[in-house]
Amino acid sequence: MKKIVKTLFIFSIAIIMLLTSCRTEETELIEAPEDEVLVPNSKIADLILKTSSNDGSNDNIIDFSNCFNIDLPIGVTANNQKINVSSKDDYKIIEYIFDEEDDDTDTIDITYPITISLKDHSKVTINNHTELLSYSNNCNGENEQDDDIECLDFKYPISASVFNTENELIDVITVSSDNNLYNLVDNLSVTDFVTINFPITVILLDGTELNVNNLVELETIIETYNNDCDEDDDYDYNDDDCDDCEPDQLTTVLTTCVDWTVDKLERDNNNLDNVYDGYTFNFFTNGTLSVFWANTTVYGTWVASGIGNNITVTINVPSLPYCNNDWVLHEISKYSETKIDLRVGDDDRLRYDNGCN
Repeated sequence: MKKIVKTLFIFSIAIIMLLTSCRTEETELIEAPEDEVLVPNSKIADLILKTSSNDGSNDNIIDFSNCFNIDLPIGVTANNQKINVSSKDDYKIIEYIFDEEDDDTDTIDITYPITISLKDHSKVTINNHTELLSYSNNCNGENEQDDDIECLDFKYPISASVFNTENELIDVITVSSDNNLYNLVDNLSVTDFVTINFPITVILLDGTELNVNNLVELETIIETYNNDCDEDDDYDYNDDDCDDCEPDQLTTVLTTCVDWTVDKLERDNNNLDNVYDGYTFNFFTNGTLSVFWANTTVYGTWVASGIGNNITVTINVPSLPYCNNDWVLHEISKYSETKIDLRVGDDDRLRYDNGCN
Protein backbone atom coordinates (compact mmCIF):
# COMPACT_ATOMS: atom_id res chain seq x y z
CA MET A 1 0.00 0.00 0.00
CA LYS A 2 2.77 2.37 0.94
CA LYS A 3 4.49 1.51 -2.32
CA ILE A 4 1.35 2.47 -4.30
CA VAL A 5 0.98 5.79 -2.45
CA LYS A 6 4.62 6.59 -3.02
CA THR A 7 4.25 5.86 -6.75
CA LEU A 8 1.16 8.09 -7.02
CA PHE A 9 2.98 10.89 -5.19
CA ILE A 10 5.94 10.75 -7.55
CA PHE A 11 3.59 10.70 -10.58
CA SER A 12 1.69 13.76 -9.25
CA ILE A 13 4.92 15.68 -8.74
CA ALA A 14 5.97 14.86 -12.30
CA ILE A 15 2.63 16.12 -13.70
CA ILE A 16 2.90 19.36 -11.69
CA MET A 17 6.45 19.93 -12.94
CA LEU A 18 5.38 19.30 -16.52
CA LEU A 19 2.46 21.73 -16.32
CA THR A 20 4.64 24.34 -14.66
CA SER A 21 7.22 23.92 -17.39
CA CYS A 22 4.54 24.37 -20.10
CA ARG A 23 3.16 27.49 -18.45
CA THR A 24 6.66 28.94 -18.11
CA GLU A 25 7.43 28.28 -21.78
CA GLU A 26 4.05 29.73 -22.81
CA THR A 27 4.64 32.86 -20.73
CA GLU A 28 8.06 33.37 -22.29
CA LEU A 29 6.52 33.20 -25.75
CA ILE A 30 3.82 35.74 -24.94
CA GLU A 31 6.20 38.07 -23.16
CA ALA A 32 8.34 38.88 -26.20
CA PRO A 33 10.28 42.17 -26.06
CA GLU A 34 7.71 44.96 -26.04
CA ASP A 35 9.57 46.92 -28.71
CA GLU A 36 9.25 44.00 -31.14
CA VAL A 37 5.54 43.13 -30.71
CA LEU A 38 3.06 44.58 -33.21
CA VAL A 39 -0.21 45.61 -31.57
CA PRO A 40 -3.40 46.15 -33.62
CA ASN A 41 -4.33 49.82 -34.21
CA SER A 42 -1.08 51.01 -32.64
CA LYS A 43 0.80 54.00 -34.03
CA ILE A 44 3.61 51.91 -35.50
CA ALA A 45 1.12 49.48 -37.06
CA ASP A 46 -0.58 52.43 -38.78
CA LEU A 47 2.78 53.77 -40.05
CA ILE A 48 3.73 50.35 -41.43
CA LEU A 49 0.38 50.14 -43.23
CA LYS A 50 0.88 53.55 -44.81
CA THR A 51 4.42 52.71 -45.89
CA SER A 52 3.47 49.34 -47.40
CA SER A 53 0.23 50.50 -49.04
CA ASN A 54 -0.08 50.65 -52.82
CA ASP A 55 0.89 54.02 -54.31
CA GLY A 56 -1.73 54.99 -56.86
CA SER A 57 -0.20 58.25 -58.07
CA ASN A 58 2.31 57.00 -60.64
CA ASP A 59 -0.31 56.68 -63.41
CA ASN A 60 -2.26 59.87 -62.75
CA ILE A 61 -1.77 60.89 -66.38
CA ILE A 62 -4.24 58.10 -67.23
CA ASP A 63 -6.69 57.81 -64.32
CA PHE A 64 -6.38 61.13 -62.40
CA SER A 65 -6.62 59.18 -59.15
CA ASN A 66 -4.12 58.93 -56.28
CA CYS A 67 -5.67 56.03 -54.36
CA PHE A 68 -5.37 53.28 -56.98
CA ASN A 69 -3.47 52.43 -60.13
CA ILE A 70 -4.30 50.47 -63.24
CA ASP A 71 -2.65 47.10 -63.76
CA LEU A 72 -0.59 46.85 -66.93
CA PRO A 73 -0.72 46.14 -69.80
CA ILE A 74 -3.62 48.23 -71.04
CA GLY A 75 -4.57 49.96 -74.28
CA VAL A 76 -5.23 53.71 -74.42
CA THR A 77 -5.86 56.31 -77.08
CA ALA A 78 -4.06 59.62 -76.39
CA ASN A 79 -5.04 62.51 -78.66
CA ASN A 80 -6.23 59.96 -81.24
CA GLN A 81 -2.98 57.95 -81.09
CA LYS A 82 -3.33 54.34 -79.93
CA ILE A 83 -0.72 53.16 -77.44
CA ASN A 84 -0.13 49.82 -75.76
CA VAL A 85 0.96 50.73 -72.23
CA SER A 86 2.98 47.73 -71.06
CA SER A 87 5.33 49.36 -68.54
CA LYS A 88 5.66 52.51 -66.47
CA ASP A 89 8.05 53.92 -69.08
CA ASP A 90 5.12 54.13 -71.49
CA TYR A 91 3.46 56.82 -69.32
CA LYS A 92 6.16 59.11 -70.73
CA ILE A 93 4.99 58.39 -74.28
CA ILE A 94 1.55 59.70 -73.38
CA GLU A 95 3.14 62.83 -71.98
CA TYR A 96 5.22 63.35 -75.14
CA ILE A 97 2.02 63.19 -77.19
CA PHE A 98 0.29 65.67 -74.89
CA ASP A 99 3.30 68.02 -75.10
CA GLU A 100 3.27 68.18 -78.91
CA GLU A 101 0.86 71.11 -78.82
CA ASP A 102 0.22 73.59 -76.01
CA ASP A 103 -3.03 75.06 -77.27
CA ASP A 104 -5.00 71.85 -77.83
CA THR A 105 -7.22 69.83 -75.49
CA ASP A 106 -5.54 66.62 -74.41
CA THR A 107 -7.77 63.55 -74.28
CA ILE A 108 -7.20 59.97 -73.24
CA ASP A 109 -9.52 57.00 -73.66
CA ILE A 110 -9.00 53.65 -71.95
CA THR A 111 -9.81 50.31 -73.56
CA TYR A 112 -11.94 48.31 -71.09
CA PRO A 113 -12.09 46.03 -69.18
CA ILE A 114 -9.16 46.85 -66.90
CA THR A 115 -8.06 45.82 -63.41
CA ILE A 116 -7.18 48.35 -60.73
CA SER A 117 -5.15 47.81 -57.55
CA LEU A 118 -6.43 49.64 -54.46
CA LYS A 119 -4.28 50.96 -51.62
CA ASP A 120 -4.63 47.65 -49.72
CA HIS A 121 -3.36 45.83 -52.85
CA SER A 122 -6.76 44.24 -53.50
CA LYS A 123 -7.86 44.15 -57.13
CA VAL A 124 -11.12 45.14 -58.82
CA THR A 125 -12.24 44.60 -62.41
CA ILE A 126 -13.53 47.77 -64.09
CA ASN A 127 -15.71 47.46 -67.19
CA ASN A 128 -16.33 51.06 -68.21
CA HIS A 129 -15.58 54.71 -67.48
CA THR A 130 -18.56 55.11 -65.14
CA GLU A 131 -17.28 52.33 -62.90
CA LEU A 132 -13.81 53.88 -62.91
CA LEU A 133 -15.24 57.24 -61.85
CA SER A 134 -17.03 55.62 -58.91
CA TYR A 135 -13.62 54.67 -57.50
CA SER A 136 -11.93 57.93 -58.50
CA ASN A 137 -14.54 59.95 -56.65
CA ASN A 138 -13.53 58.22 -53.41
CA CYS A 139 -9.91 59.34 -53.74
CA ASN A 140 -8.49 62.50 -52.24
CA GLY A 141 -8.25 65.18 -54.91
CA GLU A 142 -5.17 66.60 -56.56
CA ASN A 143 -2.47 67.74 -54.09
CA GLU A 144 -4.63 66.75 -51.12
CA GLN A 145 -3.02 64.68 -48.38
CA ASP A 146 -3.34 60.95 -48.98
CA ASP A 147 -2.52 58.11 -46.62
CA ASP A 148 0.42 56.43 -48.28
CA ILE A 149 4.05 57.12 -47.36
CA GLU A 150 6.28 57.09 -50.45
CA CYS A 151 9.54 58.53 -49.14
CA LEU A 152 10.91 55.22 -47.88
CA ASP A 153 10.45 51.51 -48.52
CA PHE A 154 11.06 48.27 -46.69
CA LYS A 155 13.81 45.96 -47.89
CA TYR A 156 12.53 42.41 -48.23
CA PRO A 157 12.46 39.67 -47.15
CA ILE A 158 11.42 40.36 -43.54
CA SER A 159 10.96 37.55 -41.02
CA ALA A 160 8.13 37.61 -38.45
CA SER A 161 6.97 35.27 -35.70
CA VAL A 162 3.24 34.76 -35.16
CA PHE A 163 1.72 33.41 -31.94
CA ASN A 164 -1.98 32.74 -31.62
CA THR A 165 -3.20 32.27 -28.06
CA GLU A 166 -6.35 30.50 -29.15
CA ASN A 167 -4.62 27.74 -31.09
CA GLU A 168 -1.43 27.85 -29.04
CA LEU A 169 0.65 27.72 -32.23
CA ILE A 170 3.79 29.56 -33.20
CA ASP A 171 4.66 30.14 -36.85
CA VAL A 172 7.64 31.88 -38.44
CA ILE A 173 6.72 33.53 -41.74
CA THR A 174 8.68 35.32 -44.45
CA VAL A 175 7.27 38.60 -45.74
CA SER A 176 8.47 39.21 -49.30
CA SER A 177 6.52 42.25 -50.54
CA ASP A 178 4.50 45.32 -49.57
CA ASN A 179 1.37 43.30 -50.29
CA ASN A 180 2.40 40.59 -47.79
CA LEU A 181 3.36 43.08 -45.11
CA TYR A 182 0.19 45.15 -45.52
CA ASN A 183 -2.04 42.08 -45.21
CA LEU A 184 -0.12 40.82 -42.17
CA VAL A 185 -0.49 44.09 -40.25
CA ASP A 186 -4.00 44.82 -41.49
CA ASN A 187 -5.23 41.45 -40.20
CA LEU A 188 -3.76 41.72 -36.71
CA SER A 189 -6.21 40.84 -33.95
CA VAL A 190 -6.21 41.06 -30.15
CA THR A 191 -5.59 37.32 -30.00
CA ASP A 192 -2.51 37.46 -32.23
CA PHE A 193 1.02 38.31 -31.23
CA VAL A 194 3.26 39.22 -34.17
CA THR A 195 6.90 39.99 -33.57
CA ILE A 196 9.21 41.38 -36.23
CA ASN A 197 12.53 39.58 -36.24
CA PHE A 198 14.98 42.48 -36.19
CA PRO A 199 17.21 43.87 -37.52
CA ILE A 200 15.47 44.94 -40.74
CA THR A 201 16.40 47.50 -43.39
CA VAL A 202 14.50 50.48 -44.83
CA ILE A 203 15.51 52.25 -48.03
CA LEU A 204 15.19 56.02 -48.42
CA LEU A 205 14.23 57.68 -51.72
CA ASP A 206 17.88 58.46 -52.53
CA GLY A 207 18.84 54.79 -52.08
CA THR A 208 20.32 55.17 -48.59
CA GLU A 209 19.77 52.03 -46.50
CA LEU A 210 19.12 52.31 -42.75
CA ASN A 211 19.31 49.40 -40.32
CA VAL A 212 16.47 49.20 -37.78
CA ASN A 213 16.74 47.25 -34.52
CA ASN A 214 13.24 47.53 -33.02
CA LEU A 215 9.78 49.05 -33.48
CA VAL A 216 10.70 52.21 -31.55
CA GLU A 217 13.51 52.94 -34.01
CA LEU A 218 11.25 52.09 -36.95
CA GLU A 219 8.58 54.52 -35.76
CA THR A 220 11.18 57.27 -35.39
CA ILE A 221 12.66 56.67 -38.86
CA ILE A 222 9.28 56.62 -40.64
CA GLU A 223 8.17 59.83 -38.90
CA THR A 224 11.52 61.49 -39.68
CA TYR A 225 11.44 60.77 -43.42
CA ASN A 226 7.66 60.72 -43.95
CA ASN A 227 7.58 64.12 -45.66
CA ASP A 228 11.15 64.14 -46.96
CA CYS A 229 10.18 63.94 -50.64
CA ASP A 230 7.71 65.21 -53.22
CA GLU A 231 5.23 62.36 -53.60
CA ASP A 232 4.10 63.84 -56.92
CA ASP A 233 0.40 63.42 -56.22
CA ASP A 234 -0.55 66.27 -58.55
CA TYR A 235 -1.74 66.02 -62.14
CA ASP A 236 0.99 68.32 -63.53
CA TYR A 237 3.01 65.97 -65.72
CA ASN A 238 5.45 68.71 -66.73
CA ASP A 239 6.77 69.69 -63.32
CA ASP A 240 9.49 67.05 -63.03
CA ASP A 241 10.50 66.15 -66.57
CA CYS A 242 14.18 66.79 -65.90
CA ASP A 243 14.60 65.21 -62.47
CA ASP A 244 17.46 63.09 -63.85
CA CYS A 245 18.82 65.51 -66.42
CA GLU A 246 22.53 66.40 -66.46
CA PRO A 247 24.51 68.90 -68.59
CA ASP A 248 26.67 66.05 -69.98
CA GLN A 249 23.55 64.26 -71.16
CA LEU A 250 22.32 67.39 -72.93
CA THR A 251 25.76 67.94 -74.49
CA THR A 252 25.82 64.39 -75.84
CA VAL A 253 22.38 64.71 -77.40
CA LEU A 254 22.96 68.16 -78.92
CA THR A 255 26.43 67.41 -80.33
CA THR A 256 25.78 63.85 -81.55
CA CYS A 257 22.73 64.77 -83.65
CA VAL A 258 23.24 67.20 -86.54
CA ASP A 259 21.03 69.75 -88.26
CA TRP A 260 18.57 70.65 -85.53
CA THR A 261 15.48 72.66 -86.48
CA VAL A 262 13.18 74.89 -84.44
CA ASP A 263 9.63 73.55 -84.18
CA LYS A 264 8.48 75.71 -81.24
CA LEU A 265 9.35 79.33 -80.58
CA GLU A 266 7.49 81.72 -78.32
CA ARG A 267 8.77 85.03 -76.95
CA ASP A 268 6.69 87.23 -74.65
CA ASN A 269 3.73 84.94 -75.33
CA ASN A 270 3.97 85.58 -79.09
CA ASN A 271 3.98 82.58 -81.44
CA LEU A 272 7.11 82.73 -83.64
CA ASP A 273 7.18 79.08 -84.76
CA ASN A 274 7.76 79.96 -88.42
CA VAL A 275 10.46 82.61 -87.99
CA TYR A 276 13.31 80.13 -88.40
CA ASP A 277 11.76 77.79 -90.96
CA GLY A 278 14.55 76.34 -93.13
CA TYR A 279 17.28 77.11 -90.57
CA THR A 280 19.51 74.27 -89.31
CA PHE A 281 21.43 74.48 -86.04
CA ASN A 282 24.56 72.51 -85.14
CA PHE A 283 26.04 72.43 -81.64
CA PHE A 284 29.68 71.63 -80.91
CA THR A 285 31.45 70.34 -77.80
CA ASN A 286 33.66 73.46 -77.61
CA GLY A 287 30.60 75.60 -76.78
CA THR A 288 30.07 77.08 -80.24
CA LEU A 289 27.16 76.60 -82.61
CA SER A 290 26.49 77.33 -86.27
CA VAL A 291 23.25 78.19 -88.04
CA PHE A 292 22.76 77.72 -91.79
CA TRP A 293 19.98 78.93 -94.10
CA ALA A 294 19.76 80.15 -97.71
CA ASN A 295 23.52 80.00 -98.36
CA THR A 296 24.15 81.93 -95.14
CA THR A 297 26.03 80.70 -92.06
CA VAL A 298 26.29 82.52 -88.76
CA TYR A 299 27.90 81.50 -85.48
CA GLY A 300 27.21 81.81 -81.80
CA THR A 301 27.86 80.20 -78.43
CA TRP A 302 26.03 77.95 -76.00
CA VAL A 303 26.71 76.66 -72.48
CA ALA A 304 24.79 74.48 -70.02
CA SER A 305 25.18 74.44 -66.25
CA GLY A 306 23.25 73.16 -63.22
CA ILE A 307 21.53 69.85 -62.57
CA GLY A 308 18.08 68.24 -62.71
CA ASN A 309 15.24 70.67 -63.22
CA ASN A 310 17.61 73.62 -62.72
CA ILE A 311 19.85 73.36 -65.77
CA THR A 312 20.38 76.73 -67.47
CA VAL A 313 21.19 76.75 -71.18
CA THR A 314 22.57 80.10 -72.30
CA ILE A 315 22.36 80.62 -76.06
CA ASN A 316 23.83 83.65 -77.82
CA VAL A 317 23.62 84.01 -81.60
CA PRO A 318 23.98 87.75 -82.34
CA SER A 319 22.27 87.45 -85.73
CA LEU A 320 19.25 85.56 -84.33
CA PRO A 321 17.95 87.51 -81.29
CA TYR A 322 14.86 85.35 -80.75
CA CYS A 323 17.11 82.39 -79.88
CA ASN A 324 19.08 84.27 -77.25
CA ASN A 325 18.18 83.74 -73.61
CA ASP A 326 19.19 82.08 -70.36
CA TRP A 327 16.86 79.17 -71.01
CA VAL A 328 15.91 76.49 -68.50
CA LEU A 329 16.07 72.91 -69.77
CA HIS A 330 12.52 71.63 -69.47
CA GLU A 331 12.74 68.22 -71.11
CA ILE A 332 14.77 65.92 -73.33
CA SER A 333 12.25 63.91 -75.33
CA LYS A 334 13.15 60.84 -77.40
CA TYR A 335 9.74 59.65 -78.59
CA SER A 336 9.66 59.18 -82.40
CA GLU A 337 11.99 62.18 -82.70
CA THR A 338 14.45 63.84 -80.35
CA LYS A 339 13.35 67.18 -78.93
CA ILE A 340 15.12 69.61 -76.61
CA ASP A 341 12.56 71.78 -74.85
CA LEU A 342 13.82 75.06 -73.34
CA ARG A 343 11.63 77.49 -71.40
CA VAL A 344 11.63 80.64 -69.31
CA GLY A 345 8.50 81.02 -67.22
CA ASP A 346 5.23 80.66 -69.10
CA ASP A 347 5.93 83.21 -71.84
CA ASP A 348 9.14 82.07 -73.55
CA ARG A 349 9.78 78.69 -75.17
CA LEU A 350 12.30 77.32 -77.64
CA ARG A 351 12.17 73.70 -78.78
CA TYR A 352 14.73 72.11 -81.07
CA ASP A 353 13.69 69.05 -83.09
CA ASN A 354 15.77 66.36 -84.77
CA GLY A 355 14.99 63.08 -86.56
CA CYS A 356 18.09 61.61 -84.90
CA ASN A 357 17.01 59.11 -82.24
